[in-house]
Amino acid sequence: METKGTPSSADMGEDFSAMLADHLSQSSVSNFERDQLVAGRIISIAEREILIELGAKSEGIVYGKDIEALPKDVRSALKVGDEVYAYVVQPEDQNGNVVLSLAKAVAEKDWRYAEELFQKQEALETMIAGFNKGGVIIKVGRLRGFVPASQLSLSHQRMLGEEALPPEQRFQKLVGQKALIKVVEIDRDRNRLILSERAAAKEARTQLKDKLLASIEPGQVLEGIVSSVKEFGAFVDLGGADGMIHLSELSHTRIKHPSELLKEGQKVKVKVLSVEKDAGRIALSLKALQSDPWSRIDKKYRTGQLVEAEVIKVHNKHGVFARLKDDEAIEGLIPLSELSDRQITNPREIVKEGQELTLRVLRVDADARRIALSLRRVNDPKYADSDWQGEEEIEEDLDEQA
Repeated sequence: METKGTPSSADMGEDFSAMLADHLSQSSVSNFERDQLVAGRIISIAEREILIELGAKSEGIVYGKDIEALPKDVRSALKVGDEVYAYVVQPEDQNGNVVLSLAKAVAEKDWRYAEELFQKQEALETMIAGFNKGGVIIKVGRLRGFVPASQLSLSHQRMLGEEALPPEQRFQKLVGQKALIKVVEIDRDRNRLILSERAAAKEARTQLKDKLLASIEPGQVLEGIVSSVKEFGAFVDLGGADGMIHLSELSHTRIKHPSELLKEGQKVKVKVLSVEKDAGRIALSLKALQSDPWSRIDKKYRTGQLVEAEVIKVHNKHGVFARLKDDEAIEGLIPLSELSDRQITNPREIVKEGQELTLRVLRVDADARRIALSLRRVNDPKYADSDWQGEEEIEEDLDEQA
């Protein structure tokens, strides 16, 4: 996306030179029409009038009222010899002069520039110059363009604060801030110029996203800002494109909602899991940057060890899942056969979710990320001394009993 600055006096130099040459080549000055845009050269400047040469035997005059209507910087910069545009206000007054307006021509130049931005859908980087009760004012050349509050960028909307505050308290803080805008509506007759930061930001973001998608690869560690939190995960702004952290990739510990770990605006480091460039999707992970508790599980727990755990899920077919109290990222399974010595039809006859239990470790498989636990073997007299035995002896005993 191209951005443009406010045009200087040289921006229209080639067009001006051609137009001026055409006027100066005329042998007579008849046929001037009201509201005609003409080119000329200043030949004298007085306090109340400016004379402009329009062609052979032709001069136009700018009277004091129009001079006062000129922007101060334009008025003070005028000098004899300057090539200028002017509008014909009156083809001929009582003195036979062509009455001209420089002020209208200055505005015309800016209107044409605004129309060019609109037609080409180019963005303009400029400054917020003021505000009113509904939004902010941004100058395009010397025109006053209006950006409604709803069309401000998200970053500027966040700066506004509560809507109940008076406009001077909300919008004053934006004055002087840089803004990238696009022209979205022009109506000269109503002197209406509507601008949008959001439209420019959307286009800029699309280009940034394409650039980012082309540069990132799986395995990279990036820094971003949490842009939104949903039930299924969280989106992270990576500086032009959003990547998503699925709920399962937030933590090794089971969580019910991403808001337990993240909030909007929070800075985070994430690892890129995958990039679908055609679809524009980026999968991220927080968990991948955390220490994996299963990598040390076989050193921390041994077969036959007694552990404290909390029942987190009761399954009629598979058994009971329990979270170890010493390591909440580790969940083990109590098979139905290890709940009780008696036959049961429903595991809820023995345990319920949220219940805390003492359990015995049956097997540890770090590679498969599994721990088998037993409730029925905790108080079995045959295992009264198991916590004092060596691991190999305990495994042999358990295998024999199984």
